Amino acid sequence: MTGPARSTDGYAAEAAALTVRYESIRFEDVHADILHLVPAAPRRVIDIGAGTGRDAAALAARGHRVVAVEPTAELRGAGERLHPEAGITWLDDGLPDLARVRAASDRFDLAFLTAVWMHLDSAERQAAMQALDDLVVPGGRVFMTLRHGPVPPGRRMFEVTAAETVALAAANGFALVHESCRGDMLDRDAVTWTMLVFEKAGAA
Repeated sequence: MTGPARSTDGYAAEAAALTVRYESIRFEDVHADILHLVPAAPRRVIDIGAGTGRDAAALAARGHRVVAVEPTAELRGAGERLHPEAGITWLDDGLPDLARVRAASDRFDLAFLTAVWMHLDSAERQAAMQALDDLVVPGGRVFMTLRHGPVPPGRRMFEVTAAETVALAAANGFALVHESCRGDMLDRDAVTWTMLVFEKAGAA
């Protein structure tokens, strides 16, 4: 009997191909629209759903201290091999609860969720936003991308609108500071992305 789909379904089997795909695009290109909102280092950063560590490595290279959270062992292992840089701590954990991160009582100035949010259903998104509220310091920022378009075979994804995400963030103390849209950098048909940046209420 097959159990319920998980947000990580499909990634382990395709880890080798996904590693090549993820690493083919630069952090600076993926996040070009929001780089001006990334504060100067050093900051405490959590990269949630870090994949192969492309973003974590770029942030560490800028002088930030990064916790790279990735639940898929194959991707996490690839990231540790490809990006052994100082400044990155890898952790086996995942949304919506981020139980291991929260148990460590760490708090962060910046949180990145790149191509992650669409894997969570409505209840999971609510729990995940509450987890972000626990983890991000007042004045801290959350950088998020939302995927729109067809779901690849074997994957668990949900259509999530920017409006819903902005409302959920606001209910948890995060104000929208940036919203933009772009096409898919891997040229996948009918796939588009929304870039969102939120700031948590309170002084940094």
